[in-house]
Amino acid sequence: MKKVSLLGGAPHVICGVPPVMHGASWGPDDVIYYSPAHSWGIHKVSASGGESQIVTTPDGSKGELGHYWPQVLPGGKAILFTIGTREDFDDARIVAQTLETGERKVLIDRGTYGRYLPTGHLVYARAGSLLAAPFDLSRLEVEGTPIPVVEGVKVDSRSGAANFSYSNAGSLLYVSGKSDSNAQELVWVDRRGQARPLMEARHAFYTPSLSPDGQRLAICIKRVTQNIWVYDMARGALAKLSFEEDWGPVWTPDGSQIAYTSGKVRTPPAIALRPADGSGEEEQLVAGETPVFTGSWSPDGKVLAYTNAPVDLISPGRSTGHDIWLLRLDGERKPEPFLQSQSDESAPEFSPEGRLLAYVSNESGRNEVYVVAFPGPGGKWQISTGGGTSPRWTRNGRELFYRNGNKMMAVAISLQPTFKASTPRVLFEGEYEEAGRPDGPRNYDVTPDGQHFVMIKPYEGPSTPSQLIVALEWFDDLSRRATGKPE
Repeated sequence: MKKVSLLGGAPHVICGVPPVMHGASWGPDDVIYYSPAHSWGIHKVSASGGESQIVTTPDGSKGELGHYWPQVLPGGKAILFTIGTREDFDDARIVAQTLETGERKVLIDRGTYGRYLPTGHLVYARAGSLLAAPFDLSRLEVEGTPIPVVEGVKVDSRSGAANFSYSNAGSLLYVSGKSDSNAQELVWVDRRGQARPLMEARHAFYTPSLSPDGQRLAICIKRVTQNIWVYDMARGALAKLSFEEDWGPVWTPDGSQIAYTSGKVRTPPAIALRPADGSGEEEQLVAGETPVFTGSWSPDGKVLAYTNAPVDLISPGRSTGHDIWLLRLDGERKPEPFLQSQSDESAPEFSPEGRLLAYVSNESGRNEVYVVAFPGPGGKWQISTGGGTSPRWTRNGRELFYRNGNKMMAVAISLQPTFKASTPRVLFEGEYEEAGRPDGPRNYDVTPDGQHFVMIKPYEGPSTPSQLIVALEWFDDLSRRATGKPE
């Protein structure tokens, strides 16, 4: 998190935060309250920088997933924020909490992104509309029945963010559009770039992974939580596999189990294992004080390569970069480093015969795909030439695919008499979803024969174009409409 003067000048680091935050609010005492990650509570940090402190903690026993979109109320004595549940943000709660005592009051039972306005009203979003009601700041209570005041406001269904803001002079600024605009499609794409639907359902998809026989697909579906689902392509059936904040599924070589990254409430992401048919309990494979992310199984299923991210998400300057670690399942199951440096190494991918490991590193100053001998010692080869992420081998080991922006790249690989990689070539190009960050989990997969790719694309069906709308003197209109008189 950084700050910069409106008069210009260099930005200043306040504190380290994850790649995606869920709101921040600058209080009158020069303290910033913010939501650092999807499954966390509200934190605070001095605007001058330094260590952050926890203000609120989600209560999983009450179905709380996380605390989002804080606003410091006038006077700096209390904060307003949204409590996400495990349903959707239309069923979230908007609360006010006194900072000195921690006393909390539920203001709205069904709504998200609450904001207190200078007119003395609480405005929030539900089902694509803004609703408003008079708000008693001294008692932290809503007075009267909320009424709709603006229709057709775009709301992000995955984060609960409503796209509106206001000026103290009384103008309203908002983005119009449908709140389900995050819908995506799963498609098959052949090597020429021709796409066709994989399934009819549309969701916010992430990190698809085909089973070894190519008949089932494990996929993360993002709603308020993100869970692993398994799609049986022969039957057209979609079944839920996990129930926490999970993503990055990786099938074991025999197709019987699925490992995935599990980001349960308030804990750094760990790696868990569960039977692919949903039977049995979740088994925790790797967990610790730093986040870890799934990577790849060795062909014999005895070694799991994964990314270890020794980053303090709260304070800056405490990272040695992402590293690649191994977990051997045929011994003590003690994690051990494999590739570790001041650069980032991530996205490990075993070759089909298990003698090579592809991965991503930024040692050159940008992300590139490399291959290294496994278990070593041995050679190391740079595969990509103009940037690359998300490597994936064909099942016969003769090709290595990777992403370069919107391009799917292919490199021919030969191991006889020695390792040799061809010049990368573009297979196809298109507006398909990439990973959330360059070193993040792979957001596509390849069929066993290497002829088709599972890709994620934005839904292109009928939609209402988004517009940026300014309503002048809106405070006057709000005061006239939201009288606060009980019905």
